[in-house]
Amino acid sequence: MPDAPLRPTDSVHYSTIAQSDSNSDDSDLEVKSTGDGKSSRRKQIEQRRGHEYGIERRDSLNEENGDPFSLEELSPPEKNQIVTWMSLPHKGQLALLTFARLSEPLVQSSLRSYLFYQLKSFDKSLPDAAVASQAGIIQGAFAAAQLCTAMLWGRMSDRRGRKSVILLGLAGTTISCLGFGFSSTFTQALIFRSLGGALNGNVGVLRTMVSEIIKEKKFQSRAFLILPMTANIGVIIGPMLGGLTSDPVVAYPRLFHGVKWLERYPYSPPNILSAFVLAAATIAVFFNMEETHEAFSHQEDLGIRMSRKVASICRKLRWSESAKDHNYMLIDDHQDPTTHVGELPSQSSKPTKRVAPHYPNSLPFCRIFTYNVICVLVSHALLALGMGTFQSIFYTFLSTPVYDPAYPLPNFTPQPPRTFTGGTGLSPRDIGFSMAVLGSIGIALQLFLYPTVNTRMGTVRSWRIFLYCFPVCYALTPFLAIIPSTTAPPSEKTGLVFWAALTTIISLFVVGRTFASPAAQILLNNCCPHPTVLGTVHGIGQSASAAARTIGPALGGWAYGLGLANGLVGVSFWILAAFAGLSCFASTFVRDGDGHEIRLHGDDEAEAEADRASRGLR
Repeated sequence: MPDAPLRPTDSVHYSTIAQSDSNSDDSDLEVKSTGDGKSSRRKQIEQRRGHEYGIERRDSLNEENGDPFSLEELSPPEKNQIVTWMSLPHKGQLALLTFARLSEPLVQSSLRSYLFYQLKSFDKSLPDAAVASQAGIIQGAFAAAQLCTAMLWGRMSDRRGRKSVILLGLAGTTISCLGFGFSSTFTQALIFRSLGGALNGNVGVLRTMVSEIIKEKKFQSRAFLILPMTANIGVIIGPMLGGLTSDPVVAYPRLFHGVKWLERYPYSPPNILSAFVLAAATIAVFFNMEETHEAFSHQEDLGIRMSRKVASICRKLRWSESAKDHNYMLIDDHQDPTTHVGELPSQSSKPTKRVAPHYPNSLPFCRIFTYNVICVLVSHALLALGMGTFQSIFYTFLSTPVYDPAYPLPNFTPQPPRTFTGGTGLSPRDIGFSMAVLGSIGIALQLFLYPTVNTRMGTVRSWRIFLYCFPVCYALTPFLAIIPSTTAPPSEKTGLVFWAALTTIISLFVVGRTFASPAAQILLNNCCPHPTVLGTVHGIGQSASAAARTIGPALGGWAYGLGLANGLVGVSFWILAAFAGLSCFASTFVRDGDGHEIRLHGDDEAEAEADRASRGLR
């Protein structure tokens, strides 16, 4: 007589199966999986079915491959797993983090393509040197506000959860973006940029969430690459938004001539588009992002509950329509449920989220600053100083008019390669194109080259090597002002030689940023002395970065304006190259940590309990 079909029991454990048949004495036999050996009940079934399954063969498989009833042994060994982009766990949550991270680089890169011209529109009588100084102040104001609040947002995320901080940051950036677009004076623009920086501590919190979602180091080279890659996407989209939509009355007179509000606020359209993207990210995060902080992940989430309710209603509507089309009917509730029993529920192929340890003690704030943490923070700040300052003065340099010998500066005679002045005179559209090239190169390198190089060379070694791209890039940049052009001054520079040189400079910067930026984030995450202060460490890192990006662009803009007025336009870039060399030296003191350098009382017990709970979920 053939065996009766298998059906799940009423137990909550899906590893429990039962054989049910109304005419069989085997209906009350159950098998429960155990992680440490075969149960006596399973041996009884094997003995009764030995003629069919082959007990000796079954035992040999158990000894070789482990207990086939154990859910823990179903996953392949980790050492044989090839890490690819598709093997990253929790891709949906990582996609939401990517969307949320897009906000700041989108707004920043869009702003840089037209900032010089917007500031010039506030007061057309200002000289170019004064406008360049104002641009540095605007860029530094955002970072200065972040400096004051980033660590507070990090502490708040440790105590109140990550998701609420992300939502506040996105909402604050949206308000700031709209206010900046409709500003009509330098003071108004400065206030709204400062507001955006003060309300946005998302970068450090998002990095914390990535580290909480991705626990295993083998996935870190790709997981921590997602946020810098998003910055490159913003660098592509932002300049396109800024260059194509800024001052539409002048750029597209046939379409927008006579539109009063666009004539009064010519640089509001790119900010409106950026605000729309930010609002969409806020909605997506509210309804779909899960809390990653262990202490708050089990609390009820209003957004998740609402999204599941809507999804449930949609499924019921689809099922109702499908039932009508196929003439389905409900099964009688009084029908014997064992009459026609299907197969066991298949195990989900989705990875089970590991239970995080609940540490009873938190590391005091004064013990956070270990030697390695300080070294990482100093290197992180120097890297941010270089990149932030360069991007601020570089796009101002591209917008600066070409030096015209017909209108020389008083008491000045150009003597390249030491004393020369002027910029490249590129329009917002051309600047947007150059930034899009920068972003495209960065994404290609991050997708196809960085994970391989990082795996073979290691995080610290690859980081130290590619830091040397920055001093070379910074030192060569001002010479774009004296490269021959196919057009005469003061027309913007163009021609094959110029664009080849500009692409080379951009490529150097992108290669350095592609390998140094994600590695710096990984090192910052791994230097954390205790998991209970992970959000705080990332907040401190963002504060250090913000401090550097406050001082750098402000002083860089001042030095650039001073050099521009005195025939030494390259001095700010050469000083920046010296700081980049200092960053290379500081990197030699950094080591890769494990994220748990300091052990507190109760840590071992908490990790053991979490490990047992994680095994119970498998």
